[in-house]
Amino acid sequence: MVSFQPTMLGTRYMCSAGHYLASRAGFEILEAGGNAVDAGVAAAMSLAVLQSDIVNVGGVAPMIVYLAEKDEVVTISGLGYWPKKAELSKFIGPNGGAIPHGVLRSIVPAAPGAWTTALEKYGTMSFADVSKAPIRYAREGFSMHPTLHESIDKTQDQLRRWQSNADIYLPNDKVPEVGENFVQSDLAKTLQYMADEEASASGDREAGLEAARKAFYEGDIAKTIADYHAANDGLMTAEDLRDFRVGIEAPVKRNYFGFDIYTCDAWCQGPVLLQIMSLLDGFDLKGMGHNSPDYIHTVLEAVKLAFADRERYYGDPRFIDVPLDHLLSDDYVASRRAMIDPENAAPGMPPFGIVPGYNSGGGSGPSAALHGATMIEYDTSYACAVDAQGNAFSVTPSDTSANSPIIPGLGMVVSGRGSQSWAIPEHASSIAPGKRPRLTPNPAMAIKKGKVTMPFGTPGGDVQCQSMTQVFLNINLFGMAAQEAIEAPRFASYSHPDSFEPHQADPGKVKIENRVSGDTVADLERRGHSVEEWPELTRAAGAVCTIFHDRENGRLFGGADPRRQSGMMGW
Repeated sequence: MVSFQPTMLGTRYMCSAGHYLASRAGFEILEAGGNAVDAGVAAAMSLAVLQSDIVNVGGVAPMIVYLAEKDEVVTISGLGYWPKKAELSKFIGPNGGAIPHGVLRSIVPAAPGAWTTALEKYGTMSFADVSKAPIRYAREGFSMHPTLHESIDKTQDQLRRWQSNADIYLPNDKVPEVGENFVQSDLAKTLQYMADEEASASGDREAGLEAARKAFYEGDIAKTIADYHAANDGLMTAEDLRDFRVGIEAPVKRNYFGFDIYTCDAWCQGPVLLQIMSLLDGFDLKGMGHNSPDYIHTVLEAVKLAFADRERYYGDPRFIDVPLDHLLSDDYVASRRAMIDPENAAPGMPPFGIVPGYNSGGGSGPSAALHGATMIEYDTSYACAVDAQGNAFSVTPSDTSANSPIIPGLGMVVSGRGSQSWAIPEHASSIAPGKRPRLTPNPAMAIKKGKVTMPFGTPGGDVQCQSMTQVFLNINLFGMAAQEAIEAPRFASYSHPDSFEPHQADPGKVKIENRVSGDTVADLERRGHSVEEWPELTRAAGAVCTIFHDRENGRLFGGADPRRQSGMMGW
């Protein structure tokens, strides 16, 4: 296939992100002497301005960092938890088992804590340095792009539920036109306040970053959030915000095709990526041929098995024992792989695998009931960076502005990620005070020791791990260039309960971009898949960005997905 744009080439440093101005912000930091962490934080913060419909300053931002000098990978959780008042009974009783739109689904914002922690521990620059571009984008505005325009247009009824949301996204009660300058002055003030508090702090760079963090979690921003929740029957308190810290955690990893692939822990769906790849490790995928009926069928069936285990076992490891070592063990994977029938699709999500002696947290409880109309959520974005020293950064920031109120005066929502919990006591990701929801955003990092570093990720909800698997295989199995691998047609299974409230499933449903041949689709339907056609290059198939760093030869190859407004810059 011929790609729509060339793979980005470089020999020094590179940034790829879900919006081209975010990649520019990251690249400018690299040009100024910052490292991959500085650049990645600048890009992620910019996404919270440029794509504030799907990424929020008050949202989530899980991260993976590769430290080249130490040859070490760490993760930063970037995910908040339920407020102390968030008892499960509040949702099972008055809300009938639903997690409603609005303040009741709010968890503690984590992105600002993740930004400042990443900069303090692994960066070299100040908050003011990396926030310069995003503050400018918010204060002076940027051109309304088609993805944001479409999002506002489709969610305008939801946005009108709160005047503070409508004031920003529907000025004069109209959807801004493509190309129109879009200003978010309150959001600029929020970020500027953090930078100003940093500047007024005495001490070194670390003291300044701590002052920026406290500005959000203990200063005027925290007071505004807590006061709004108190006045609107919310659960968030000043104490919840003051006590919050992101975690620096060891990654989960598994070797596949000679790469150590790293994800965050099971408080997100990241390990699903490793489970899918573990199952595929026993098949001759290359011999099947790229996007052949055999190939697509095999990947889809592996996805179903991995998501069955996600539904049963994944949740906040601080609250439940998640048996990842067993789920990724060779014997267990082999037993699950044997369930894949090469000629017949499982009719829905298969049963979860049995872990001997396991009785901690969760269960095979019923799926949540549907509570009214189901909205398709197109939230989340992605950014990655590699610097001249070989450090790499991978982040998947998120949170929509359509299903929670923007806090007046702040220009941002308080993370609505409570939508990815379950109001079911026996579920592994049930609601509990201080517990993290099971997050869909999941950055990844693939490393072939001394040879290749490859940060990669995407938006897309439950499609994320599926699209990431396909792009990884396109590059490292089928030998495609980064941009070609990203633009290749994709497919996804929908047999599992959706991660978003109300957690509906569509057993047997497969969606495939329409560039896959009709003969292939007919073959998949013969095997029992219920196939629905996606339009060409649909945003529903994700928006993968990646950088392939050939460390042996000192070369960088970047890709950015045309399915959204992604862009990349390198030198």
